[in-house]
Amino acid sequence: MDVVELGEAHCDALLRFFRSLPEEDLTFIEEEVTDPDVVRSWASGGGSARRFVTVDGDDPGGDVAGYVAIRRLTGWSSHVGEVRLVVSPTRRGSGLGRALARHALVTAVGDGLTKLVVEVVAEQGSALALFTGLGFTGEALLRDHVRDREGQLRDLMVLAHHVDETWSGMATVGLDEALGHDLS
Repeated sequence: MDVVELGEAHCDALLRFFRSLPEEDLTFIEEEVTDPDVVRSWASGGGSARRFVTVDGDDPGGDVAGYVAIRRLTGWSSHVGEVRLVVSPTRRGSGLGRALARHALVTAVGDGLTKLVVEVVAEQGSALALFTGLGFTGEALLRDHVRDREGQLRDLMVLAHHVDETWSGMATVGLDEALGHDLS
């Protein structure tokens, strides 16, 4: 399964994907992802984010199994990108989330971002493990920051990945040459 940039051909499949998510997943997604206008604006390239999907088979209208976005922040934070990642419940634990997160990281580096952040509800242990395994570290704990659809308050963790620190360490041990990238 390949990770491809979101295009208009994926719009209906991405909308089906979001509409198929359990209610508890939708609670923790900021945007109204089941709104066709929101998804169509993304598919037509609207906004400041780069968006990618994984689609089963060669048909762009095939079933979406995962989605990731890297939203570049503006102004004095224009060096920072925010990652948003959603994987189908049927594909969790398969490595798809890790592949999408890695794709986001490589894309962000290629786009010149030097810091990535991701917001994770504290109870989402597998998401925390995924991102910390990719070099993200805790930057903030915001207590009672998210209200779920039942009105219950949840803690939100902000994790950050400082690209320069990680990539300079890789260059020091020669991994940049092994990967075929100039990381300096």
